[in-house]
Amino acid sequence: MLRFFSLSSGSCGNCYYLGTEDNGIIIDAGVSLKQLKKVFQAYNVGIDTIQGIFVTHDHLDHIRALGSFCKRLFKPVYTTEAIHDALLRHSFTSSAIGPFGRVIPEGGTVELPGFSVRCFTVPHDATQTVGYSIDAHGHRFVIMTDVGRMTEEALEEAVSADTLVIESNYDIDMLMAGPYPYELKMRIVQGCGHLSNDECASALKRSAHPGLKNIFLCHLSENNNTPERAFAASSAALSEAGVPKGTVQLRCLPRACPSPVFFL
Repeated sequence: MLRFFSLSSGSCGNCYYLGTEDNGIIIDAGVSLKQLKKVFQAYNVGIDTIQGIFVTHDHLDHIRALGSFCKRLFKPVYTTEAIHDALLRHSFTSSAIGPFGRVIPEGGTVELPGFSVRCFTVPHDATQTVGYSIDAHGHRFVIMTDVGRMTEEALEEAVSADTLVIESNYDIDMLMAGPYPYELKMRIVQGCGHLSNDECASALKRSAHPGLKNIFLCHLSENNNTPERAFAASSAALSEAGVPKGTVQLRCLPRACPSPVFFL
């Protein structure tokens, strides 16, 4: 059985696990190795089952502990050539990632025991940002954590998923009425920042399909959103799309602490 959990999902750090009793993968490395080991022990997940670490982009909240993971776990790190080049120059990763780097050709696929992982690009103001479409044990799991705007490619990936992890970062009214400087607000909303609740809801409305079973809303802002607002927007969109109640499990991932283990 495939299980999924988030160790953290927000600007304080991002890290996700997908796997079975025998093998699994990590997506992003924004939590400490100590925290990773603590959560894995609590959830009865063996560190030695990790087959690789997949990186979405080079912002610090996604790679803060990547150097430590490389030095202590000795696991391959998969991402695109552009992101690898950025990691080789980044002060948090440059001294550790070299021997562990594995390049995924853009649009290419990585085959690991039990997992087939394909990357796709999304707009965000990093060196480059990718989402991942993962075929594993009869499931298609799609994750896009930082998305400035939805593209047709991203929507096509969402339409193919039975489990979708998608950003629902901010409520537009909270953001605009909040204390952020004008320049930061514009960075967030102008297409290469983050996905709002309304934009996420619109994407779900367009991509809902009979095979969709699980939606996890991720990367919620601490200052410009609440789980209740994010959930309400996406729930309304699914209703408007005609999704029967109870057929899709919709959940918000916690920002700064581990989620429960979800069995997919």
